[in-house]
Amino acid sequence: MPTNRRQLHLNLFLMGVGHHEAAWRHPRTDPANLSSLAHFQRLAATAEAAAFDSVFLADGVEGPDPSRANAWISHFEPFTLLSALAVGTERIGLIGTVSTGFTEPYNLARQFASLDHLSKGRAGWNIVTSAGDRAARNFNRDANQEHAVRYQRAAEYLEVVRSLWDSWEDGALLLDKAEGRLTDPARLHEVRHSGEHFRVLGPLNIPRGPQGHPLLVQAGSSADGRGFAAANAEAVFTAQQTLEEGQEFYRDLKRRAAALGRDPAGIVVLPGIVPVLGSTEAEAKALDQELDDLIDPTRAVATLSVVLGVDLGAHPLDAPLPPLPPLTAINGAKSRFTLIRDLAERDRLTLRQLVGRLGGGRGHQVLAGTPEQVADHIELWFDQGAADGFNIMPPILPEGLDLFAEHVVPLLRERGLFRHEYSGRTLRQHYGLDRPANRYASV
Repeated sequence: MPTNRRQLHLNLFLMGVGHHEAAWRHPRTDPANLSSLAHFQRLAATAEAAAFDSVFLADGVEGPDPSRANAWISHFEPFTLLSALAVGTERIGLIGTVSTGFTEPYNLARQFASLDHLSKGRAGWNIVTSAGDRAARNFNRDANQEHAVRYQRAAEYLEVVRSLWDSWEDGALLLDKAEGRLTDPARLHEVRHSGEHFRVLGPLNIPRGPQGHPLLVQAGSSADGRGFAAANAEAVFTAQQTLEEGQEFYRDLKRRAAALGRDPAGIVVLPGIVPVLGSTEAEAKALDQELDDLIDPTRAVATLSVVLGVDLGAHPLDAPLPPLPPLTAINGAKSRFTLIRDLAERDRLTLRQLVGRLGGGRGHQVLAGTPEQVADHIELWFDQGAADGFNIMPPILPEGLDLFAEHVVPLLRERGLFRHEYSGRTLRQHYGLDRPANRYASV
């Protein structure tokens, strides 16, 4: 068994009863688990037993459109669920999505510092800017900000949050009963931020967390998203369909980071994969087809219409896509628009075929095959410069995670690619990252 290979990272993307959009209809899932804490605790425990680096919870701040059939629902917001998962786990990282577009940096800095303390250093923040206008209409706005403005706001937002996390130096909390000194005022700092989007005094009202800063994760792959990730992210979730696209994204992101003076090794790139597993390839493909057959085409086409910026409701299902608007006209998720457009053009897909391809993973790569075939794919992308690890998105849960943990993880270990047990206790340690220095600490 190889012993000197670099080690890949595995993150479990938590998504209800599975990442396939029809997972809730499949006979081997229980839709009641959508609102079950025990279900999510079981998933986290399984991932921790397999020594995954982290679990991740996505989030949005808009409700379903009542005009769409079978509108999807998401029951839990990240801080509530991840705090509950922190109680039942000891080592696995806990990453949650929070938007910079519809929250305030002081509250967010406090919430993530709290989660980091409660979990003993396992918190991570997936930074999103929120696309689309439906979310904006829940926050006293008629429309969302322009794409570039959202990223400008996010950059300032993150600067404020980092300053707040540093506003307590290590050792600022004294708890000296004999001298009656609770804190050391010299180690507390007002951040006094005044910028285009935010004015924040500080300091934070909770001491610096065990990690200093929770792990910073980003998921946008547009030009603005890549620039933001290169400057700030420590882990990047991405959707890539081919090895060549994965390699291009990987090289570009690492090059951008180096140009900004960052160590490229300080950014962990994690493409998403949907492993549809079977004891044979035919068995895996049969499950994949079973799930695709359960897709509600009306809902799927309505969702796709929003992403692509064109009404596909009356478009024939067995025809190719109609002409799409230029990328410059898209104010939503530009990287997802590009991925879907390129996928449809490259594979010459009809609308029905495209809906099926997207139903499995929303643009992430679907791998239907045996554990050996999935392990081969992971090893190839890892060795060929397209990934530092993977965002694992089982099509049905909990079965898909159980199969991956029981059959794929052992193969990765046999090949010397993945740990047998944790060597660190914090999320940063799992990802091989240092604890950030405090900007206010005396040299």
